[in-house]
Amino acid sequence: MKRRRSLQDKALLALRQAVKEVVERHRKTGRLLAVWKNGKVKRVSAAQ
Repeated sequence: MKRRRSLQDKALLALRQAVKEVVERHRKTGRLLAVWKNGKVKRVSAAQ
């Protein structure tokens, strides 16, 4: 029998899917992504 997902599980899945879509869109258009690294905001290419 299939286990029902909690609201938290559904939210995490939706967030992960949204991030994948944003990264893919930025990769296709060549735009940089803003990421948090070592306490600072850095802009990196989506290919990384």
